[in-house]
Amino acid sequence: MNLESILFSQGFGTRRQCRGLILDARVAVAGQPCADPLATFDTAGLVFSVDGSPWPFHTHAYLALNKPAGYECSRDPQHHLSVFHLLPPQFAARNVQCVGRLDQDTTGLLLLSDDGQFVHAFTSPKRKVPKVYVATTRHPLDETQLQALREGVLLHGEREPSAAVAAHARGEHELELSVLEGKYHQVKRMVAAAGNRVEALHRERIGGFALPEDLAPGAWKWLDAAALDALRNPG
Repeated sequence: MNLESILFSQGFGTRRQCRGLILDARVAVAGQPCADPLATFDTAGLVFSVDGSPWPFHTHAYLALNKPAGYECSRDPQHHLSVFHLLPPQFAARNVQCVGRLDQDTTGLLLLSDDGQFVHAFTSPKRKVPKVYVATTRHPLDETQLQALREGVLLHGEREPSAAVAAHARGEHELELSVLEGKYHQVKRMVAAAGNRVEALHRERIGGFALPEDLAPGAWKWLDAAALDALRNPG
């Protein structure tokens, strides 16, 4: 693939803008400056840099973000900053989307991708991908509440009960809950229906992939093949 097309595919602007970056000697490939827009490179394992900042070539973007509180999973946020403010602008140019959403006050693992099939696969209810949340509750947890969550609680406006795949207490006010669906405010509504209230909510796992311990709030990372495999195979 020629260098102009490489930059364009990675979200570095229009073709004219990408050509300008190259002609202005702002692009290097494998550490070597390249001023020829038509120079061709094998994209497998390719790393180029623009203004000294390295960028690994990826045909599709698969990202994990440790979402902090106070951010909305929308390109057009209503009351808070968008999670896209936490990402390089190249991802917006590539039309990277949130894979499902977290409420603005919910923290933890958020997936993003520009691969439409991937996004659909992990948001479709038919796939039944387990998602693990940790909720801090206002009132102490008891076995009655936990059993109600496991057996299913009826949410307002719903005809069928919603049940957790698993629910157990990590502490007096700390609940671990695994669900398959992604309904609006689902975990908060389920806990309320069971007789308690969520004070804080954190998503720590999707499928078999857990939020990396070294990924700080607001930070993001590319997902490698092992991470993608873990997502698809919960174990």
